[in-house]
Amino acid sequence: MSDTPTTRPIPTPAAGPAPHGAAARRGPFRPGERVQLTDEKGRMNTVTLTPGGAFHTHKGFLQHDAIIGTAEGTILENTSGQLYQALRPLLSDFVLSMPRGAAVVYPKDAGQIVTMADIYPGSRVVEAGVGSGALSISLLRAVGDSGYLHSFERREEFADIARGNVETIFGGPHPAWQITLGDFQEQVVEHEEPGSVDRVVLDMLAPWECLDAVATVLAPGGVWISYVATVTQLSRTAEAIRADGRFTEPEGWESMVRGWHLEGLAVRPDHRMVAHTGFLLTTRRLADGAVGFTPKRRPSKTGFSEEDLNAWTPQAVGEREVSDKRLRRVARDAASTIQRGSLPPEEAQARRDALAEGGTVE
Repeated sequence: MSDTPTTRPIPTPAAGPAPHGAAARRGPFRPGERVQLTDEKGRMNTVTLTPGGAFHTHKGFLQHDAIIGTAEGTILENTSGQLYQALRPLLSDFVLSMPRGAAVVYPKDAGQIVTMADIYPGSRVVEAGVGSGALSISLLRAVGDSGYLHSFERREEFADIARGNVETIFGGPHPAWQITLGDFQEQVVEHEEPGSVDRVVLDMLAPWECLDAVATVLAPGGVWISYVATVTQLSRTAEAIRADGRFTEPEGWESMVRGWHLEGLAVRPDHRMVAHTGFLLTTRRLADGAVGFTPKRRPSKTGFSEEDLNAWTPQAVGEREVSDKRLRRVARDAASTIQRGSLPPEEAQARRDALAEGGTVE
């Protein structure tokens, strides 16, 4: 036997265009990009590069022109000698710093949704409750250019904010994404064929109201995953799924993330952590005609009183009221971010006009 190690040829990249948004994550910094500046004390600031602009602090300023054209990971010095490292924000950084009109789905939950719902490249996914677009970004990355994501949102202001954030991180409209305004349970059955959807992702107040709509469009074996904030929402959704009979036994869980302090021998858990943000509930669609069953267990009281049934309001489950004035301002901020980036202003305005007139953006 020869001692010469076997070498394998290095695969060459496939011919054709790069996946959408990939080019914006590579190469030197360009005007319109968001850049994360971290100082020597670990404090992070995210800025959008504008020719002639500057990043100001009480310790001097750093010209944007000094950043534009440099490689990612460059160390820069401002006018008073303060050092900054310049990097493109990771998805988790972008989500937590982007303009928002509604609470975002945290990165730890978005990662769980993509994995536990088995959202794969080329899959057909529908989501409801777009919010500020944080989860939509993760879903679009998972389905890829050849996939399909149809997002449903009741409020036009939220749709505008989500569109601005999605197009900012991808450098323009994503070919797999479209938004429809309106109630999910009414709109999804009009736009999607029965049994044509692989995955359903719901981030809404009362997902149990969508049982029939989900059962209609979801293919046999398809996954339905819901993100809810409270124990009572989790319980009612699970009981509604069990009573319906068209789905497998629901499973619920939550995830918590705790960082660690790393400094020499002082290695310990951080004092602060990202604890409860929401619950996730998954189930799968059974074949037509099949009747679901639940694991045998001791009987327990599972009914809801009239008071329970009337308790699910945004205020009751801890959602903060967002004024229309604030939503309009955040939508303008998200739109201005697109205009400073790679999307031409006239195209951004045309998309806004199309959304206002037709209610659907592809």
